Amino acid sequence: MEAASFTSTSQFLTAKSSSSSSSSSTASYSSYSSTSQSLCSLRYKPNAKALNCKSSRSFSVRASAGGADDSVVTLLDYGAGNVRSLRNAIKYLGFDIKDVQTPEDILKAKRLIFPGVGAFAPAMDVLNKKGMAEALCAYIEQDRPFLGICLGLQLLFESSEENGPVKGLGLIPGVVGRFDSSKGIRVPHIGWNALDIAKDTQILDDIGKSHVYFVHSYRATPSDDNREWISSTCKYGDNFIASIQRGNVHAVQFHPEKSGDVGLSVLRRFLNPKSGRTQKLVQGNASKLAKRVIACLDVRTNDKGDLVVTKGDQYDVREHTKENEVRNLGKPVDLAGQYYKDGADEVSFLNITAFRDFPLGDLPMLQVLRHASENVFVPLTVGGGIRDFKDGNERYYSSLEVASEYFRSGADKVSIGSDAVYAAEEYLKSGVKTGKSSLEQISRVYGNQAVVVSIDPRRVYVKDPKAVEFRTVKVRSPGPNGEEYAWYQCTVSGGREGRPIGAYELAKAVEELGAGEILLNCIDCDGQGKGFDIDLIKLISDAVSIPVIASSGAGTVEHFSEVFTETNASAALAAGIFHRKEVPIPSVKEHLVKEGIEVRM
Repeated sequence: MEAASFTSTSQFLTAKSSSSSSSSSTASYSSYSSTSQSLCSLRYKPNAKALNCKSSRSFSVRASAGGADDSVVTLLDYGAGNVRSLRNAIKYLGFDIKDVQTPEDILKAKRLIFPGVGAFAPAMDVLNKKGMAEALCAYIEQDRPFLGICLGLQLLFESSEENGPVKGLGLIPGVVGRFDSSKGIRVPHIGWNALDIAKDTQILDDIGKSHVYFVHSYRATPSDDNREWISSTCKYGDNFIASIQRGNVHAVQFHPEKSGDVGLSVLRRFLNPKSGRTQKLVQGNASKLAKRVIACLDVRTNDKGDLVVTKGDQYDVREHTKENEVRNLGKPVDLAGQYYKDGADEVSFLNITAFRDFPLGDLPMLQVLRHASENVFVPLTVGGGIRDFKDGNERYYSSLEVASEYFRSGADKVSIGSDAVYAAEEYLKSGVKTGKSSLEQISRVYGNQAVVVSIDPRRVYVKDPKAVEFRTVKVRSPGPNGEEYAWYQCTVSGGREGRPIGAYELAKAVEELGAGEILLNCIDCDGQGKGFDIDLIKLISDAVSIPVIASSGAGTVEHFSEVFTETNASAALAAGIFHRKEVPIPSVKEHLVKEGIEVRM
């Protein structure tokens, strides 16, 4: 584990799990020492008691002197989510990292990055309990180089409505609230969106009309009180604050470490303000949230024990030959790196032979994530084996611990399949959210934007839609016996077992349980290359207010434009056609642009 403030995953999770009541258990601290004077006026006076400061001692600022540490970045990694990608980005840019171990480390920092990940309340709880909230405020009030990322921006505000109200650091006026899905937008806000630059700020100089990557459900909104802080906004429903800057203090709602070359330029300009542009960035024509093109890598061991990328034909991954060997389409890390260069907006790893009895023993998959995240600076999702389990010694591991290990190894999102089906069935039967399912546990701690539910349905034709209890659709192509309707039966165990629940019912249930995104597969279309199941995707994308990723069946560039124009899908995923180089990712995006569909270029 690389957490700065925790010695183990379980220690971090223990602190996290106790934070559901953090709004009432916020630690208190005293006012800052006399050394924290130069920017004390930055604190929003009406809410100056946000931390109820009380401390047994005063902090004094001890900035490192000289230029010996010009290549060192201090990182406030409090042990949550995927910070590995940011670490890799910093190292990629030629800088070393010093982790914060104590509050004094914050005050000694020459430049400080705070990559907040997860939910607001647990993050504030950790900062307060570890004595770092006061030090962080003191550092920022001294107008010293600071970059907050995502939650690292939100925590600077007075409070958040997330599981709250929960008090924040109170440095910037405003309340962080949830996006309003009633305005026709999908929540979480996931994907590549455009910025509206409000004022000159060096770290944003290279962005221009390029897209940057967001993934969040809560946002801070502009007001007269905080307007002087705002350096850029983004429109999603209404305008929200995309970045702030005042003096040497910066924070961004988007993820620069996941925004490709454009994001790396943001980090480079913060880390080395004197640096100019080192490469010519591709300038896009970003104006709104882009449709995403995702490359999926089904990963498993072949019969020789090698980890390979494979692809199924209706979930059958073996060649139809005498040897019946596992289809081998390449090495996962190499392919992920190539798809990043080709312009994939995300890369998804599906571990289709996860260690069923011991997911945390699946070291090869963890290594794939670690190595891929070293050079792939777009979001990484991993699925397979994320559930509660007991090892051979009867030791219990929660799905939260399993997911935490994947996050710490480089994943930005985890995808849950069979376990989500079982949780939804139980919820629909009882009407009670137990809070114990993997879906609920992980979304409660890391936020629903970190949880994808993978739905694997099979089409079941019926003549009379009233003959079944599940939601049916009138299909474009009649069934084998002329049936005009169908419902979509969900499956588990890699499509091998059907369950008594429809895709519509499952999608509605997992949204309520905390899913932030749906990966919608279709067994009937998988590997066929005849196009996405438009009937299914329209059914589900119209039913939920969270983003839906269309999967299974892409064979031509036209299939991508079809799914985006005829359904409300937020993204489209493909595998085999990319692996076999039948349809390159750049060709897909060029076609979408010609069709008037906004994508990241």
